[in-house]
Amino acid sequence: MTKRKSGLVIFWIGAIWAILWGVIIASTRAMLVHDLTNAELNQTVWAFTGPLGMLYGFAVPLGAIVAGIGILLYSGAKGSTVWKVGIGLFIAFIIAQVTYALYFYSVPLFAIGGTLILLSFIGILWLWAKERMALKGSSTTAADFKLVGYVFMLIAAWFI
Repeated sequence: MTKRKSGLVIFWIGAIWAILWGVIIASTRAMLVHDLTNAELNQTVWAFTGPLGMLYGFAVPLGAIVAGIGILLYSGAKGSTVWKVGIGLFIAFIIAQVTYALYFYSVPLFAIGGTLILLSFIGILWLWAKERMALKGSSTTAADFKLVGYVFMLIAAWFI
């Protein structure tokens, strides 16, 4: 199987994983959270510190990491780039997992995370502008919708 085909398969595995856990499972779990107290919820398989509760908490980020690595492979990125991004995302994932397990929710943690999100967004805008200047015709409309998506994603991440 070629690098592009492998990347596409990896992308879809990550995307489907994230969608299943992020939409289908989240709606099921949301009904329980709405109907039960925290004490009652912690006696179910969806307890916050239980295996399914923890899997739910990390399923979408894990799916996003896998999808991101897959799309890098599909787009023809160099192997070193795929490794750097993959390792960086994995380290961020491990840090998030450890802080979650230790109940380490602190102002500095959220400040660092928020700053990284904001700096990433600024970088995306800078690269988007360079790409947009090179486009002609209807491609500019697609790029404009891409910008709207980036802005909404930042707003969602910031308020979550």
